[in-house]
Amino acid sequence: MSQIHDILKTYWGYSEFRPLQEDIIQSALNQKDCLALLPTGGGKSLCFQVPTMAMDGICIVITPLIALMQDQVDQLTQRGISAVAIYSGMSKRQIDILLDNCVYGQIKFLYISPERLKTELLIERAKLMKISLLVVDEAHCISQWGYDFRPAYLEIQNFKTLFPAVPCMALTASATSAVKKDILANLQLKNPAVFQKSFSRANLSYSVLWEENKDVKLVQMIQKVGGSSIVYARNRRKTQEIAKMLLDKGVKANFYHAGLTTEERIKRQKDWIENQIQCIVATNAFGMGIDKSDVRLVVHVDLPDSMEAYYQEAGRAGRDEKKAFGVILIEENDLIELKAQWQKSYPTADIIKRTYQSISNFLQIAEGSSDLSTHDFDWQEMVSRYQLPSAETFYALKTLESEGLILMSDAMQNPSKIKIIVNSTELYDFQIRNEKFESILKYLLRQFGGNLYNQFVTISESTISQQFKAPIADIERSLQLLEKFEIIEYEKQNGQPKITFLTPRASVDNLPISWHTYVAKKDSSKSKLDAIETYVRQNQFCRTTQISAYFGESIEIPCGICDICIQEKRENSGKSYPEGNVQERKLILQYLKNGPMNLSDLVDCLRPLSKSEAIKVIQYSLERGEVFYADTETVALASS
Repeated sequence: MSQIHDILKTYWGYSEFRPLQEDIIQSALNQKDCLALLPTGGGKSLCFQVPTMAMDGICIVITPLIALMQDQVDQLTQRGISAVAIYSGMSKRQIDILLDNCVYGQIKFLYISPERLKTELLIERAKLMKISLLVVDEAHCISQWGYDFRPAYLEIQNFKTLFPAVPCMALTASATSAVKKDILANLQLKNPAVFQKSFSRANLSYSVLWEENKDVKLVQMIQKVGGSSIVYARNRRKTQEIAKMLLDKGVKANFYHAGLTTEERIKRQKDWIENQIQCIVATNAFGMGIDKSDVRLVVHVDLPDSMEAYYQEAGRAGRDEKKAFGVILIEENDLIELKAQWQKSYPTADIIKRTYQSISNFLQIAEGSSDLSTHDFDWQEMVSRYQLPSAETFYALKTLESEGLILMSDAMQNPSKIKIIVNSTELYDFQIRNEKFESILKYLLRQFGGNLYNQFVTISESTISQQFKAPIADIERSLQLLEKFEIIEYEKQNGQPKITFLTPRASVDNLPISWHTYVAKKDSSKSKLDAIETYVRQNQFCRTTQISAYFGESIEIPCGICDICIQEKRENSGKSYPEGNVQERKLILQYLKNGPMNLSDLVDCLRPLSKSEAIKVIQYSLERGEVFYADTETVALASS
């Protein structure tokens, strides 16, 4: 035991382990399988890094995200520990040399994706390695009932059987009882010890705020709380818009999403970690495995898909165990959009079959052929050629991928998008002055109509090039110039889209899909959506208690720091917002009918109430959604 404490002090500078870490480490040193459930920021990485340093041999870590691999490899390297990662984009020669170093060198950690486990090159080299520990990070991905199921995780068991004497450690931050059972069963852990820390976070205050003007509230919170913050939004466009808004309001912010180049992502992540920027506005592609303990605020401006996702993302606040806040900003339309998105994400069997047939025809793949073959694939062109419904086809592709029939590259899942950022008069003037762009602009308007002025629309440069009988490079250059002239915004697809057939091409009448299981997964997904709706709508029970109950943990004592607990304290102390001040509230609404008012002026209008009493009444109207902050100093009528 003294050895692992020495390792902890020497490499990480800590004198003590966190709760459960020592027990998990001892399990690995005793060559025992285990499952560890520790909340985000609970120190999962140390649970396998410390015992590996105490044992001979190499630790293989299976993890789903390249960003997570790179971050952990960088951290270990900075501590003088030899670690490497294999990820897409590396040449066969690079991988070959790296694996040789794992066999014959002094490498202590090898990070790989689950897809890599099927390759003969890795399997044969792994047989030559002295493996001390096999780690399955983000282990919830192995469960089809989890919120982030990855079919490739099911391959881990086959790889694991090649090394029966090597202990296996499965790690996750969140798992329901059903997901825990799946992890244990699918990994076939031998007499595993199960370590589970409480899902309660004593320092993390959860709140749900119903706001019509989210931008104003967001700026207020970031400025009031101070320190480092994360804002989560559902799509790339929104991350850019919010980051720009924050910059305009004086907040040092930047955006982050998977469409950025690797260099851009690394730079923005580094700037945020080193506090060069205060706020990172991101999709859920950001945050997993990133070691930043001093995040004071995590805000969701769009609803997450599940309680598991929310718990992990909000849990990135306060990892230093100091006071921090996890906030959801919501309006009624958010729930409507979330339900509509869910409905699209589970296409009918007919759409799935039609999509599979179209892929096969488009790529000219005969039944029974093309096992593990990879093809360039522009799915937007396929949609156009076979007149398929775009959104439904995309989710059918995602379904085929989740069922293990195909594998899509990131580029294919993130096609190019454009949006016109001038009005119709300005666009017409531009076309008159720049005739060479007239034909492509007219084509885009014919194809997408007025939507181009209101939102980003997905395009295929390949389809446009066929229409104009011009090289794709010329089309891309025209779109880039239109962006330079500030006529459009152009989000170019990152890389060449590809698709891999993971099984021989099947007959559409005999697709290897269990439709019964598919329906069960849809029902399970719906229950997750219902849980999120219940969480944001209910205002009676402690937020921490509700989150813990979702994961099967019973907590009798409320947290005391969430929005609901604070409101209850106010009511019990007689300091709750004044339900009885009906007349004053009517006055507020009457004054604001004539337009927004400065807060101090509105307070003066409520005399003879004292300033503190007036502010309390105004705050009550704000929380009831009757009024909102039009900016940091101005209050407006919500219905106006």
